[in-house]
Parts: sequence; structure tokens; C-alpha cells
Amino acid sequence: MEPARRWRALLLLGLGLSLLLVVAGDFCNVNHCQNGGTCLTGINEAPFFCICPEGFVGIDCNETEKGPCHPNPCHNNGECQLVPNRGDVFTDYICKCPAGYDGVHCQNNKNECSSQPCKNGGTCLDLDGDYTCKCPSPFFGRSCHVRCAVPLGMEGGAISDAQLSASSVHYGFLGLQRWGPELARLNNHGIVNAWTSSNYDKSPWIQANLLRKMRLSSIVTQGARRVGKSEYIRAYKVAYSLDGREFTFCKDEKQDTDKIFQGNVDYGTMQTNMLDPPITAQFIRIYPVVCRRACTLRFELIGCEMNGCSEPLGMKSHQISDQQITASSVFKTWGIDAFTWHPHYARLDKTGKTNAWTALHNGQAEWLQIDLGDPKKVTGIITQGARDFGHIQYVAAYKVAYSDNGTSWTLYRDSQTNSPRGGGGGLRGLGDTSGWGGIFHGNSDNYSHKKNVFDVPFYARFVRVLPVAWHNRITLRLELLGCDE
Repeated sequence: MEPARRWRALLLLGLGLSLLLVVAGDFCNVNHCQNGGTCLTGINEAPFFCICPEGFVGIDCNETEKGPCHPNPCHNNGECQLVPNRGDVFTDYICKCPAGYDGVHCQNNKNECSSQPCKNGGTCLDLDGDYTCKCPSPFFGRSCHVRCAVPLGMEGGAISDAQLSASSVHYGFLGLQRWGPELARLNNHGIVNAWTSSNYDKSPWIQANLLRKMRLSSIVTQGARRVGKSEYIRAYKVAYSLDGREFTFCKDEKQDTDKIFQGNVDYGTMQTNMLDPPITAQFIRIYPVVCRRACTLRFELIGCEMNGCSEPLGMKSHQISDQQITASSVFKTWGIDAFTWHPHYARLDKTGKTNAWTALHNGQAEWLQIDLGDPKKVTGIITQGARDFGHIQYVAAYKVAYSDNGTSWTLYRDSQTNSPRGGGGGLRGLGDTSGWGGIFHGNSDNYSHKKNVFDVPFYARFVRVLPVAWHNRITLRLELLGCDE
């Protein structure tokens, strides 16, 4: 071969070998590192090495870094949170502990009772990550913060005669005096003013049907006089039921026997017994155990609605001031200022010659308004009529409206039926009212309490009562029920 041709072949062979070394030797000419990783060669025996950005790991940076929170180093469902590395911390994470636990890894069960969370004399029991309170009657709730001590309506009449029954009844004075269960109302007056069982009844009882499940925290009892002689119950038991068929007696916790409550020592003094803990029931029975002369009783049940939010909001107690009660108009008997039936007279059980609010006109444009001062949860209302120099007057049916500002009003309606309270059909003397939405049954006399519970409570500062039907004149005394919740 000619020298020139041989030289040219050797040159081409050298260039080819050089190109092969370049391609085969530097693997980072093509970046094998993903997610922004940096490719390096000559670090170890591997053909290339990836320096991965924060948050990624793996040979080619294709795996997500799990970090110090995987697996979770925190105990008791603590939450692991990453800590930015500023150079002044020793760990890359902290544990956010749930209530009831502390420690670096939430490993310690705190004593929740150390902060004394139970109010009103409640006893605290520390649990694993929690606590519970044993509440003295009449309190209940997680921290014994809810007071359950409202008269349920024996004395006032919110519990109707039809809701009361008894095992037997005594007939006195040649059978002309009936001492029936409907008379067993605390402080009832008259010659025949209490319930008395028959002399032949060996296991007497009297029962109140509350119409719905309620909490009861205490019972107040009283005797009476018959033919000038004192009669009362010295000791009694209490049984309760949800269905009126199966009854459970209140138990003595120490002896696990039926609890016997101390009754009265005379005919007139009231005796209060706490139900501790409070009971939940619709039907309440009182069983006399020891009686003086005869088993004669007047009583009141003390408790609240199941949600506990049924405290009087301040009409009767004057916590709501006179200035907070207004009305569409005011009536004056005989036009005399001294006999003005002011709006602020509309307080439950107010006494006096003029002891209620009466509207100037009988019409459906009339209203009575209460400003609660602050928005409150309103759960019910109690209404009452009055007498104007012997004339019985009351509101037989009404609507309720509420507002946050006293200008824009919302009419309360039953969320399910839009029908009047008390069972549908017609209101007494009003014909068929089944098509009237949100109308409440009112009173049927001048003195009894008529309680209506709002199926769906509302939150408001201003409440208006809008009369729909009345007897003689629009006349009203009332109390609102609810709480500050």
C-alpha cells in the first residue's frame, strides 16, 4: 500500500476510536437525573451519580423523600409537622398533640381534671385523653354548666288536667267532693284543692304525662287540709317511663334499692327532693309510702327540655326591663290613665288591677314586642290571659315573628307541617285552621299557663307575638324560654 494511503487509514481509525471514547466515557452528556437533579461522573464505580434536589431521592431522583414524619413518630394520634431547618433546632419535626396528651412525642396522658373543668360542684374523673364530670342535680352537661331547674307546669297549668291521672280518687262529703288528680297542683286553693287516693287503694299513685321526653331534676310536694284536718304524704317513691307501660323506680345508689324520698311534715310547707342524677322520662309517677290521715298531695315537677335550653329569659324576673317591651297600641279602661294596660305589664303571673298588656283595638295588626338586648336562642313561650274588672280576656291563638335588627322580620313556621301547635285540626272556636301556617294554640282562660315549644329553636334579639284570635280583648302576659347559647 502506498505510504500516503496507509497514513490516511490510520488517521481515520484514530478519529473513530476517539469518538467512541467520548460517547462511551461521559454518561452525563445526557442528563439521567430527573426532577432537576445534577448529573456527575467519576464519583464512584457507577457510570454517573445524581445530586437530587430537596424532596427527592433515588438513583435518578425519581422517588419522593418520605422525611422524618414517615412513619409518624407521634403517639396517640399526634400530628407530625416538619420544622424548617434554620440551624437552631435538633429535630426536623414537632408533634402537635391532641387534647389530653403532651410530651415530645405526645406520649404522656395529661390529667384533665387538674384544670378543674367541672362547674357547680361537679366531680371530675380523668380518662385516657379526656375527662367526664359527675354533675349534682339540677346541673348537667359536659362541664355541669347547664342548669335544669324550671317548673314544668303543675302550678302554672302548662301541664293540663288531661295529662294527669291516678290509681284512684277519694270522694268526700257524701260523695259530692271529688279529690281528683287534676287538683294536685302546688299551692292550689279552694275547699277541694288536692288529690287524695281512695281509702281502699293499697298501692296508690298519681301520674303526670309530659307529652315528650324531658329531664327532671327535682320534685316539690305539699299536703292539704280537709274538713279542717291536715293530710299529707310523709314518704314516697318515684317511678318514671318513656312509654307509659314499663316503669323504673329511682334507686338508692348506696343500697341498690328503691329510693324512698322524705315527704311533708305538715299540710302547707313545701318539701323539695332532688333527683340526683336527673332522670329522663315522659311519664312520672309518685307512689305514696307513708301517709298522714290520707294520701293527699299537691306537687310541682322541676326540670327542663332535653337540650337544657329552656330557662326563663327575664319577663317574670324583670331581667328584661320595661323599656325593652313595646307594643302596637295600649288600652285604657274607661279611658283613665290609672287603668292603662301597658306593654311592660305583660309579665307572666303579674298581679294587680291592671296586670297585663291589652291592645287598643281587636285586630290582626296588633303586636307585642320583646327586645332581648342581645341575640339569644329562643326555644319556647308561655302565655297567660288576665281579667279586667271581672271580664275574662286572653289571646286564643297567635303567631311568632323574630328579628335581629327590629326592622326585618321572619315569621316562625313549623318546619314539617306548617300547622298550628297542639295537634292540628281547628283551634277552639275558630273553625278549621289547618291551613294557617305557624299558628300556636293560646289560652282558654285568664289564669292558666299555656306553654308552646318551638320544634326548631331560633336565634334572635327581637321577638314579636302576633295575636290571631282572642276572647273579649287582646290581653297577654308571657314568658320567653331559651338560653344565651
